Formats: sequence, structure tokens, C-alpha cells
Amino acid sequence: MTEKASKIYRNIQTKFTDIISQNHLDLSSITIHSRGLSAEEAIGKTERKDYPILTGSEVMLQAEYKGAFGQAFTDAPSDYSGSLKNILEMDIIHDPHARGVYIASLNAVLRYLGLIENTVHCRNAEPPECAREYVLWLSERFPAGTHIALIGYQPSLFEAISKEDHFDLKVLDLNPENVGQIRFGVRVGHGIDDYGDTVLKWADLVLCTGSVFCNGTMDRYVDIDKNVLFFGITGAGACYLLGLDRHCPKSA
Repeated sequence: MTEKASKIYRNIQTKFTDIISQNHLDLSSITIHSRGLSAEEAIGKTERKDYPILTGSEVMLQAEYKGAFGQAFTDAPSDYSGSLKNILEMDIIHDPHARGVYIASLNAVLRYLGLIENTVHCRNAEPPECAREYVLWLSERFPAGTHIALIGYQPSLFEAISKEDHFDLKVLDLNPENVGQIRFGVRVGHGIDDYGDTVLKWADLVLCTGSVFCNGTMDRYVDIDKNVLFFGITGAGACYLLGLDRHCPKSA
């Protein structure tokens, strides 16, 4: 992990701890529960079967705090039950399993406090509906010919943008099963090897999965002098704390 990534995590931890203190939340008596959801629990029954959670490359963790739910996609899942104090003491810089629990719990607590919304993934027929709505939303805000770098293999969003003549699209991912493949007429690039040419040199808009906050690669997309927009539920709390833009229209 880079020093910049470590600094971002420390910043998130400091801001989260401050909010908990300001709101006088009980650190010891309230238990946070976190567990990995099955694919059907996470996104329901969907027509397409190429979502990362269905192919086994990611697991969705769900944390509950006083009836509020927060979710996070991670490739290092871990079930957890413990106090908020234990959450705050987790080593999210060095332990990817702790990181997923922490991010999901962060989303649940901030949702409980009413500071964020859209922390529960859309389900059933909603993901493709979300993608279509997302493209319309983007088209109203960005001019024709905008170069979009999509970070993360979100197939509904990928397909919807690829069909839109309004935009030029490149896609980066870290899953070796996707990298180098032609999907929806677009070659999937490597999230590290192709990062400089695609994100820093080519893109006008970087559309980035919030999962980068769980896999420790968010340093490539925070404070990079580019227009970056995060999507999905994972980055809800982190984006709020860091003042980053996020759009996730169909999540609950």
C-alpha cells in the first residue's frame, strides 16, 4: 500500500472517530454485526449473471448498527460481531479483512446518524434500470465526446455507457478474467498497467467504483486533478467524510 493510501485511511479514521465523539455514541454497549451476504441476498434475482458477486470475485458485507444497514463489496470478506470501540481500533491499513468490516460499519453508523443515504445495493431488476438512468444523468451533465474511464467491472453500467454515442469509453479492472477481454465492444484494460495512459492522460471523467476503498487502491482516484465520480454503495461513508462526489440512484 502506498503512503498516500495509508494517509487517506488515517484521514477517514480520524474523521469517523470525531463524528462518533461529537454524537456521543456509546462505544461499548452497542454491538455491530457484519456478515457476508449470499448473491441473492445482495442483489436479488437478476437476468444477467456477470456481476462480480455472482462470479465469485467479490462478496458483499452488510453491517447493522441500531437498525441501520451499511454494505461494502470486498474480496476479503469476514463475519464480525463486536463493539463500535473494536471497530475503531481495527488496522484497516494492513488487514484487508478488517478493512471490509470497517467500511461496511462506517456506512451503517453514518446512515444511522442520517449523514448519508444509499447504503444498500439495488436489487432484482434495478441494476440495469440504474445503469440506464445513470447514463441519462451523465448525458445531461457532460458534453458530447467526453472521455469516460470506467474503473471496475460493473457490467450493466459498462454496457449502457458503451451503447451511448455521446461518450467515448475505456474500462479498467483488476480481475484477470476480465482484463484483455473485449466486452460490449470495448477492451478491458489493466487497472494498474493501463492506469496512467487511461486515467491521467486520456480521461475527462473518471467513473470509479467505491470498492477501491476496500481494496486499498483509492489513492489513484482521490486528489488526482481529474473529475472523479464514485458509484455504488461501498464508498458512501468514505466519500462523505472526504468530500468526494458520488452518485448511486437506485440504492436504498
